[in-house]
Amino acid sequence: MDILFSNAQIIGRGNVFLAVSGETISYIGSERPPGRFDRTVDCRSGLLLPGLYNCHTHAAMTLLRGYGEDMPLGRWLEERIYPAEEKLTPEAVYTGSMWAVAEMLKNGIVSFSDMYMFCDETARAVAETGIKANLSRAVLSFDPDEDMKKSERFLESKRLFENYNNAAGGRIKIDMSLHAEYTNTKNSARFMAERAAEFGTRMHIHMSETESEHIECKKRHGVTPARFFADNGVFDVPATAAHCVWVEEEDMDIMRRYGVTAAHNPASNLKLGSGVMPFTAMHNKGVPVALGTDGAASNNTLDIMKEMYLAAILHKGIERNPANVKADLLLKAACETGALSQGRTDCGRLESGCRADVILIDLDTPNNIPYYDLSYAAVYSADSSNVLLTMSDGKILYENGCFTTIDIEKLKYDMRFACARFFEEK
Repeated sequence: MDILFSNAQIIGRGNVFLAVSGETISYIGSERPPGRFDRTVDCRSGLLLPGLYNCHTHAAMTLLRGYGEDMPLGRWLEERIYPAEEKLTPEAVYTGSMWAVAEMLKNGIVSFSDMYMFCDETARAVAETGIKANLSRAVLSFDPDEDMKKSERFLESKRLFENYNNAAGGRIKIDMSLHAEYTNTKNSARFMAERAAEFGTRMHIHMSETESEHIECKKRHGVTPARFFADNGVFDVPATAAHCVWVEEEDMDIMRRYGVTAAHNPASNLKLGSGVMPFTAMHNKGVPVALGTDGAASNNTLDIMKEMYLAAILHKGIERNPANVKADLLLKAACETGALSQGRTDCGRLESGCRADVILIDLDTPNNIPYYDLSYAAVYSADSSNVLLTMSDGKILYENGCFTTIDIEKLKYDMRFACARFFEEK
């Protein structure tokens, strides 16, 4: 379908026309392009942005939104999350993943990086809805002598890769994943790194999320989690490390050297009392930083616009420097760096030839008038309620409160049923 966005404001370009042909952006310019279009979207009083990327989440944990509150990470996991997850079924994960996709599309997110269980069901949700995703089944191993070739979680990862990598027209990519240093051994880390290299895929890990995790790793191995992963080959393939709250200066040097992307999850890290990632120091070191929400159980929303705003004000306040963290840096983290962290080199930018991942932000609202700089309006004034349209790969998936690939009323019923069935005893 050929679609023309007219009267569009784009940061750095002013008022332009943007044309979409099939799955790609075919034209951006001040003059209306020739030819016929199947549809014209009038963007008057609107801002076009690249689609947003959620680079660390656990989609089906929408089922656990608000289920474990006011607890630090360790207690939260042991007392609430792990027991609840024992009750999960494939169908519940499908429903929770669909609900997550609906929330993300409504919030302008066109792709997400997921680490969870029953990944076939999340893949099914992605394929049906038109969103993009990098999916992974996290491997855990506590026995240093375990034969990893027989590990059920590795075998799940392998089957997932064989069945779904580059499925749905390339919208689905499969990553390898290690849950964290404290849930793995040198043997399992090396094995999974070798498999990722063999398969030609990426790695997705948790790293230095809490102070205790970071300190205990140094006691166990004599090195930080970043050094542990680097020494065991995990960073020899493209990797995204979620959280990175307690990384040290040498860790940042390691990440820069290997090109590891840090997935900044400010809301989740604050809510669980884990701390704050050193965003400015990482940026100054040259470490690529993307944004993530973590799961809805620890956030409690899947909203990258909220993460942009929070990251912007958080680091200014902590470092007592209002010149820290410019708005365009946050936008790059939410869009282009996020796309690159997923290996999607033709995404994350509004440029001719790139994938048509486009969102339309309504600026004609009380929270956005007046505006003097579009970048700062997008980060500080606008919020996800201002998202009018979300397009992924040239298909409009959400527009003016309506979903084009999701029966939202049926999904509401299914979601309530799933939550009542599995988590009614709070």
